[in-house]
Amino acid sequence: MLYYLVEWLGGKELGLKYSSKINKIRTFALSLVFVGFGIMYLGIFFKEIVWLMSIFMILGLLSVVLSTLIYFWIGMLSTKTIQVVCPNCNKPTKILGRVDACMHCNEPLTLDKDLEGKEFDENYNSKQYQKEQQEQQ
Repeated sequence: MLYYLVEWLGGKELGLKYSSKINKIRTFALSLVFVGFGIMYLGIFFKEIVWLMSIFMILGLLSVVLSTLIYFWIGMLSTKTIQVVCPNCNKPTKILGRVDACMHCNEPLTLDKDLEGKEFDENYNSKQYQKEQQEQQ
């Protein structure tokens, strides 16, 4: 969520060119934890109205549980990714999809020989783009 807010505010102009997909998902899960705590905190203001306070507490708890599920999912997904050494920072990083960014220095990375030298675009990962490329061949 924070990533989308920064992107909406002009993340490209702020120097945030690219970000690793795994880091984006982890950031979203972390923001869900804070949103959940915020929702539960709002419930304290309704102590006198028990049913309303209970709804806020349950919604906050659901947000934290959803965050836990997302962390579990990305952890399982992370074990199946391809690990490479970034040519820019020489640190190991994980790549999801055809194109991704380094988790440390945000260098655009790809394992697809057809995409080497092209401008970085996350749409290369979409099934629609892959289908269009197959139709052109």
